[in-house]
Amino acid sequence: MATVDLTPENFKDVIEQNDFVIVDFWAPWCGPCQSFGPVYEQVSEKYDDIVFAKVNTQDQQELAGMFNVRSIPTLMIFREQVILYSEAGALPQSSFEKLIEDARALDMEKVHQEVAKQQQEQQAQS
Repeated sequence: MATVDLTPENFKDVIEQNDFVIVDFWAPWCGPCQSFGPVYEQVSEKYDDIVFAKVNTQDQQELAGMFNVRSIPTLMIFREQVILYSEAGALPQSSFEKLIEDARALDMEKVHQEVAKQQQEQQAQS
């Protein structure tokens, strides 16, 4: 599967209309990003049920700022519109695939319950 380039115009639709989205925040001048790019592309070919997206932080500074991306490459994993993972750094292919499998194995009903609980606690403190 080819990767999707994210912009402020399509970001919300991509996240809301797909259950599993992985986002690579990168820039053309970033050496580690250039090294990780082929790994990201190879892994994207193995998972037809996941949307692999990229954000060029040089061109899409608004999106990078929205998620406080301060170091690249940064990977973000969304499942059912919940951010499950957000870390800077390039990963070897085996670690990236394990990360995907771990995210796939999560019980999203429990994740949503935990998110709702945290939101209620935050509202109670406000």
